[in-house]
Amino acid sequence: MNILIIENEIYLAQKVVSRLLDDGHSCDYIESPNIDNLTKDYDTILLSTSLPSSLCKNIIKRYSETSIILLLVSYISDETVTNPIKDGAKDYIMKPFIMDELVRKIYHYKECRSIRRELQTLRDYFNFTMSDIDTSEILLPPSFPTLIESNSQKCADKLVFELARKMDLPICFISLTSSSWQKQINSVQGKTIIYLTDYHTLKKNVKEQLVKLIEEKNCVISTLEQEEDFPYRRIEFNNEKVLLGNSNIMTINDYVKMMVISYQGKYPDTELSKKLGISRKSLWEKRKKLDIEKKK
Repeated sequence: MNILIIENEIYLAQKVVSRLLDDGHSCDYIESPNIDNLTKDYDTILLSTSLPSSLCKNIIKRYSETSIILLLVSYISDETVTNPIKDGAKDYIMKPFIMDELVRKIYHYKECRSIRRELQTLRDYFNFTMSDIDTSEILLPPSFPTLIESNSQKCADKLVFELARKMDLPICFISLTSSSWQKQINSVQGKTIIYLTDYHTLKKNVKEQLVKLIEEKNCVISTLEQEEDFPYRRIEFNNEKVLLGNSNIMTINDYVKMMVISYQGKYPDTELSKKLGISRKSLWEKRKKLDIEKKK
């Protein structure tokens, strides 16, 4: 990191610079800066509030959007702590301080900034990819368990994300095509939305087991088929624009491979080949040609 130390106590500043250099950081040190001479960009600024409050305010105003500003304070007051933090400084540390504590704060706020940036990027990406799905007419109150029937997995995903945001709860994603889905469900602890996908791939007897397992759990399930026998709350949410807007046309082989992998656990080969409009022999040949491993 590029770090600027603004401190008029020379001995303290030298100790800080020495430690940060040992940790591999690039450091600049000045005692009392001229704001017009500060032209470089810094990841972190260690700012002594022993400097005139107007100067501190100008430095914070200039760098608060781009740098992590930590205050080095001799005493706590509105002028040294409260007002600078209102202006944009992140935190403060009292002099004299243990050097390890200062380093811990620097790394802590660096990690926080990285997490915030990553989170904002993911939010922007999610909103971008889901912009074609209108959920304004769909009400998904916090009622569990709930089944979402949809012609698009994206539609169900957006509803679940909006529910998690509304309830301020994390989501645990579990695909029911996984061989360990039961173990994963039972391992979830605390207030968490358990989001189960691929319900349509399960056989009838397995669905019955699942329904009993989730009776007292905060589960939302998505399926790409209509499920008449589901005993709890059901929501139907189809979006034709999602399907029509897909400009990628699948090849016949890609389509067959996707359908076989998705439904071979639910239907025997005789019924699966019938639904695909091919013979059982052709299905066998497709498995061999497309390298599709048969589930047992």
